[in-house]
Amino acid sequence: MNTMRNNGRTLQAGLTLIELMIAMTLGLFLMLGVTNVYLAQRQAYRTNENLANMQNNARAAFELMARELREAGVNPCGTPIVSNVTNGSSASTWLNWSAGGIQGFESSASLPVDVVTTAAARIAGTDAVIVRSGSLDNPMIIADHTSTTDPLKVNTASHGFLTNDLLMACDFRQATIFQTTSASSASVDIGHATGVGTPGNCSDSFVTNCAGAGHQFAANGFLTELSVTAWYVGDNGRGGSSLYRILNGGAPQEIAEGITDMQLQYLTRTGTSPATDYVDASSIASWANTANALVIAVRVTLDLESRENAGSDGAPLKRSLIHVVNRRG
Repeated sequence: MNTMRNNGRTLQAGLTLIELMIAMTLGLFLMLGVTNVYLAQRQAYRTNENLANMQNNARAAFELMARELREAGVNPCGTPIVSNVTNGSSASTWLNWSAGGIQGFESSASLPVDVVTTAAARIAGTDAVIVRSGSLDNPMIIADHTSTTDPLKVNTASHGFLTNDLLMACDFRQATIFQTTSASSASVDIGHATGVGTPGNCSDSFVTNCAGAGHQFAANGFLTELSVTAWYVGDNGRGGSSLYRILNGGAPQEIAEGITDMQLQYLTRTGTSPATDYVDASSIASWANTANALVIAVRVTLDLESRENAGSDGAPLKRSLIHVVNRRG
């Protein structure tokens, strides 16, 4: 800035061009610095947000899936003797208890026909699993069972069961899978059919080991819903893939998005001796509840991908997480 003196006073003559250019250059550098800090913070925020979403999806997937895998093959009474008197139990995946509490499918193996769905179709190269159990969520107490052909009476009319529901009744001696013929919130009676007698089933609604001898359930036994679920990775219709769950042959339920692959391995036990390592589903000789080598644990590996291109390379973030689940049964 140039100055002049006039009669003893100092006058300002303004900025020179060089001074103005220096000031503009310094301001530009300052703006560039602020912009870079903003962009770096914005990228860090996007990365952290997508990582948090991926972790939440993985947590939801592992918690829900692990809960069912842990309870595979069990019932509220803990009895290993289970008879199945539902029509078509030998043909339907959802009713075939003898197929095993856990039934795994390698990436190259097709799911049973009645599990396959065009909506949320399974992604090629991913593993799948079917889990069967008598639900441990809020089972009803059996108050009375007068005879093998009379309705089961539960301790409350607020049981939530409906006609044609698939249920499991159990006491300390055995459990039986059946379909209700009458059930409503207006009654404590849960009706069941007799003489269903299709191939592979029993000739009476409640029997001991499918031998035809009627079984009268003891008071303080339990009545609960049959839970058979299929878990797989499917197309979510939004340009990505998600983990899906099908309950008792219903519509696919999206559990967690961004799951691109699921790989499952199984640890078996023969007698009291566990195997030395986990193996793929293709190495399991039999999934039946009476198999010589029973599955006692499942190792679940999920591959996840972020919804946005939040990586430093401009690509989606990717993570692979592992969770091990031990069976109760």
